[in-house]
Amino acid sequence: MKLIDLYAKLKKDIAFIEKELERSIYSDHAVLREASLHLLKAGGKRIRPIFVLLSAKFGVYDLQVIKHVAVPLELIHMASLVHDDVIDDAETRRGQLTVKSKWDNRIAMYTGDYIFAKALSVVTKLPNPQIHQIMSKAIVQMCIGEMEQIRFFFNANQTIRDYLLRIKRKTALLIAISCQLGAIAAGAPAAISNRLYSFGFNVGMAFQIRDDILDLCGTEAELGKPPGSDIKQGNITLPVLFALQEEGVRDRLLAELKRIQDADGQTDVSPFIQAVRGSEGIKRAEQLAAKYIDKAIRSMNDLPNDSAKKDLISIAHFVGNRSY
Repeated sequence: MKLIDLYAKLKKDIAFIEKELERSIYSDHAVLREASLHLLKAGGKRIRPIFVLLSAKFGVYDLQVIKHVAVPLELIHMASLVHDDVIDDAETRRGQLTVKSKWDNRIAMYTGDYIFAKALSVVTKLPNPQIHQIMSKAIVQMCIGEMEQIRFFFNANQTIRDYLLRIKRKTALLIAISCQLGAIAAGAPAAISNRLYSFGFNVGMAFQIRDDILDLCGTEAELGKPPGSDIKQGNITLPVLFALQEEGVRDRLLAELKRIQDADGQTDVSPFIQAVRGSEGIKRAEQLAAKYIDKAIRSMNDLPNDSAKKDLISIAHFVGNRSY
């Protein structure tokens, strides 16, 4: 099944979650309301709520309950994007001006804080401490991942393990708990929610690796932001780390990294991108992403063979091959 067909299949429930997202961040304060809605209206794949919805189908599927997981998980993701755009000094996201660009850094930081707070407000409507604990621990790990990313800016000596631990915290955990909490909120057995966590974790790792590949291979029209955004801020990703292992490429990349760092990212990064594209870095990153997708699909083997399982596997295939 193509992703567009899956969205069509879940159209009614996705529309419900979209309305709940908008309702949850409403504020009487005009600037908070406008800034919060600005990113929401810019759209997005809503992949985390979709993981929640599909995982909930392994238990008692009740949207009035599941929304208290699907909405806060997307809000957490949104809040992190608002903060990321301040750190990255990003002008556009999803083809629209960022909150920091349309307003300023201070408005963006407080908007991100507000969205985080609203996420916690929504999830507390579920009287299940396990859900609260899992979600709060994931937020803590996300923050650590972001701090680690800053610590490793322009550090060409970081290891593949450093990178993988960072994206586990920044991206994979939130997707993992989207699958896990959807099942828990629906009352599915622990054996199933644990399997879904493993599935989500591996898909999440592949998702971020693929995202980092697209930053080097995609176009601004496809990405909604200029390519090379990662290296402009000093974020050295997996394809670059693999390329740095090649003797014939390493010296050129190190020189490019120094040039970009000396210019504080305000320079043409196309020579750097071309050097990475000319290496085996992208190919090796694609191979590792494919391994994570294979692990994700294998983790589903013992789950009931129903439509939700097939739909989750379809998403995994999309993530492994996505070009946007």
